[in-house]
Amino acid sequence: MTSPDTPNLIPPHGGYAELQSYRMAEIVYDGTIVFCDRFIDKRSRTHDQMVQAARSGKQNIAEGSMASGTSKKTELKLVGVARASLEELLIDYKDFLRQKKLSLWGKEHDQALAVRKLAHSKDRSYETYKAYIEASPPEIAANAMVCLVHQTNYLLDQQLRALEKAFLKDGGFTERLYKARTESRKKKV
Repeated sequence: MTSPDTPNLIPPHGGYAELQSYRMAEIVYDGTIVFCDRFIDKRSRTHDQMVQAARSGKQNIAEGSMASGTSKKTELKLVGVARASLEELLIDYKDFLRQKKLSLWGKEHDQALAVRKLAHSKDRSYETYKAYIEASPPEIAANAMVCLVHQTNYLLDQQLRALEKAFLKDGGFTERLYKARTESRKKKV
């Protein structure tokens, strides 16, 4: 138990399940598994790579959130890894469309706008996008996933900027330790 005189060295951390970036990354992961099972040979390296990139995006957000109590540097690094993994996944979806000679929707394409609008749905989950991924032809499914990855990457970019700003303002665990120890020594003198 901390007394009022003792600083809280390890602030509240975790809570990743409430992050919008994590929720979207989970939708991307679930959608990627279904997409790959439907359209990419399960024995191919691409199938495994896409699923692992989607998983890495989701898992690194969670791991970074849990590490944030003792290392803002680790949190920043892991959220950056999540962002990089999802960029890799985005390229895979675009490659799929190009290699199959399917259209890549522009940002203002009617169907892209419809998928993007779903992000404003209350309590959205994989179920919100299920029809696009499970009941649509490959072009629609891949483009829907491109939209979802873009939305998740946008959220991660915002998260990274906020983490960077907070780190520059408040420092990290090492700075808190040093400050607490210095203050503790001053009180003993």
